[in-house]
Amino acid sequence: MKNTFLIILSLFLFTACQKEIDLDLEDQSGNIVIEGNITNQPGPYFVKITRSVAFTQNNQYPAVTGATVILSDNTGQAETLQYVGNGKYQTSSAFVGASGRTYTLKINADGKQYTAQSTMPEAVAFEGLEQDSFTFGGKISYTLLPVFTDPATLGNRYLFSFTINNLSKKTVNVFSDNINNGLPNQRPLMLPNDDNDGADHEVVVGDTIHVEMQCIDTNVFTFYSALLDIADGGSGVTPANPPSNISNGALGYFSAHTLSKQSFVIQP
Repeated sequence: MKNTFLIILSLFLFTACQKEIDLDLEDQSGNIVIEGNITNQPGPYFVKITRSVAFTQNNQYPAVTGATVILSDNTGQAETLQYVGNGKYQTSSAFVGASGRTYTLKINADGKQYTAQSTMPEAVAFEGLEQDSFTFGGKISYTLLPVFTDPATLGNRYLFSFTINNLSKKTVNVFSDNINNGLPNQRPLMLPNDDNDGADHEVVVGDTIHVEMQCIDTNVFTFYSALLDIADGGSGVTPANPPSNISNGALGYFSAHTLSKQSFVIQP
């Protein structure tokens, strides 16, 4: 039986449709799964460590306890994270995330060492959101355009996520500046309607859309992009686990990224 590594994400690229991804990946039951994030916002920051399992009805992944988790950067800042339950390890509020720094994550768990690095990009100003809509089949669908200008230097990578009202489901969108480099953004976020795969809420007038913008590094962009490729069949590529930036066969990712937020109420 293949391992089910459940990732509740909906990914959108300008060449693809939104969809919820439930990945049936290679059989790696019992492997370490690491999710680590550090941002330019005040901490604490968290690293979550769980263990992959074969398919279970409730999709519960066992927490890994007793690990040693050390986070450091290239300025000499270093800290051993404290376990706070549910597989989560936490920094103190004194640990600082800042653009331009390279962060190193070292984990010792079950007699194995896992390492990862991520460099936090410079922040790109998230100036606002602009609404648009289109009609298809007699139904109105809404889009939101994140307002920002891509820097002139090629190589910027972005992750946008949004939630609707107080719902917990998060939709994630990733794209690069290979097209539209150095120009104002022209790529909208497609909001769910009843034709979207896996949509559990059709966006209507009055809904509040909460949007997060992340500037991410290339390895994290590659990880998220691969999720969409795998879910879509990989253009003929045999399904496999997305390429992690964590060593020693761990699943997951470690991301140092900027973070900014905007909210928008859908208008008539």
